[in-house]
Amino acid sequence: MQIYSKYISFILILFFVSCSSEEESIKPIPDISKVQKLFQHTAEFDQKIISYSGGIHLAIGFGIANAYMIEGEGGNIIIDTTDSTFQAEKVLAEFQKISNQPIAAIIYTHNHGDHVFGAKTFFNSQQEPPIVIAHDTMHKNVEKIVGLINPIISDRSSKMFGTQLGEELVNVGIGPYLSVGMSAPGYVKPSLTFSKDLQVEIAGISLELFHAPGETDDQLAVWIPSKSAIFVGDNLYKTFPNLYTIRGTSHRDVKKWSQSVRKIQSYQANYLFPSHTLPIIGKDKVLEITRLYADGIQYVHDQTVRLINQGLSPQEIEDNLEFPEIFINSPYFYEFYGTVRWSIRSIFNGYLGWFDGNIATLDPLSSIQRANKISGLVGGPQNLLAAMQQAVQQEDYQWALELSDLLLTLEFNTKQVKALRAEAASNLAQIESNPNKRNYLLSAAMDLKGEFTDASKLVQRSPDILEELDLEMFISVLQVNLNPQKLSPSEKISLCIEFTNGESLNLLVENFVLKEGDNNYCSSKIKLSEANFKKLLSGAINPIIFFASDEVETDRASEALQFLSLFRN
Repeated sequence: MQIYSKYISFILILFFVSCSSEEESIKPIPDISKVQKLFQHTAEFDQKIISYSGGIHLAIGFGIANAYMIEGEGGNIIIDTTDSTFQAEKVLAEFQKISNQPIAAIIYTHNHGDHVFGAKTFFNSQQEPPIVIAHDTMHKNVEKIVGLINPIISDRSSKMFGTQLGEELVNVGIGPYLSVGMSAPGYVKPSLTFSKDLQVEIAGISLELFHAPGETDDQLAVWIPSKSAIFVGDNLYKTFPNLYTIRGTSHRDVKKWSQSVRKIQSYQANYLFPSHTLPIIGKDKVLEITRLYADGIQYVHDQTVRLINQGLSPQEIEDNLEFPEIFINSPYFYEFYGTVRWSIRSIFNGYLGWFDGNIATLDPLSSIQRANKISGLVGGPQNLLAAMQQAVQQEDYQWALELSDLLLTLEFNTKQVKALRAEAASNLAQIESNPNKRNYLLSAAMDLKGEFTDASKLVQRSPDILEELDLEMFISVLQVNLNPQKLSPSEKISLCIEFTNGESLNLLVENFVLKEGDNNYCSSKIKLSEANFKKLLSGAINPIIFFASDEVETDRASEALQFLSLFRN
């Protein structure tokens, strides 16, 4: 299998490092023309407002995602709200130059922050709140990103989108740059949801919304028959689709994604409006591109599954799956966002999980055991370091990164290894045309040099966003933040909460997990508003100062503070 030849070459290359410093390792020759195309791709996101027939207006280049305004009778409809109130304020000002009618409705195409975090701006512009329409699973997905996995998603998103790169940022593949951290999230919870489809008339415009799972399971599309216009969210844009994203995501059903694009194709629209990159105009062009896009996605799915059934591992599938020229040559499949190889790994994991079928990977050695054994084979960590230095000199940067993993695990000359790793990552980024990978490498290099600031709270938990989140989400966040090292095996502690609205909640820690208890056992009792409880749990207020205020009543403040301390590392 592939893994064995990999280790044989690993040992042979290391062995000959000391014997022949002149010998160069084999490395791929970068295609500089692809990097040039990436720079040219930036023109796709020139910041501007574009108006189309039928009273449809596009705001592009304001953060990552497009925002649309459709003029109706006595009101306007907004589809997607940009990635921040910072950008939404600029977009709204431009839209109001065209039409200052009130906003009748906001439609979210899906849950990602670059589509929903500007919504509050469109509310603040008027007294009568617009209706907010979304798929019925969208809100829970927002809560998962904002709450449950917020720290890691923020950190990885910041690296993938290059939020700290400054002038080194070219673009992010589907937009110029991410603006999420420029203002507190302005997300507003949907007020009208549906499961399969929804037909509704708003401001004199008949809309047909339908569920179209793809980049997210809660994705929807909007068809406006009177304008022969379809709004497709993130199911199609002018780059290879992000069938998997390196910032991290739940599994994306690639087969359903292809089917959704075929459904979009069936409407034979004259105008196709994506939430990223420029629209496609003309029925024939829309049909041509949607057909090719659906076929390309299906091809990657079908051929990956075909090779899975032949017993190939993800790495072996990457080595054997050839993407046809008809797709490669289309700008809608340039790998400026997703890639074929990342998609293969995700599809494999979606069907079979993490185990690749190789018994050597079923229960592998720990990282330190493996590093020690390989180090011993090549005569010690100093030889590993020499091999890494040579790899950097020979511009074999991926090999240098893989060697650095071993050296960092061994904690050998860590400062020097980190410097070499940062050099390898930076240089590898310069010849990389995929902005996701490029930005991640450059950001990781900054991190290694201590120049990357904490991005774990890229999505700020402001009072406004806390109001939109359900209390159940906060409990889920507490559960995954419980630090068992602060507990003894038999310890049992609970917090009984009475809210000022008359509702109550009992939180019990027992057997090293947090669960709901009952009021028969209370280590301490507190009474406060639900809003303040959310602020307390989110870290928006200092617990010690808060318990000294008159906004909370408690019988045993020290026990309550002890309970809350269990959830802080």
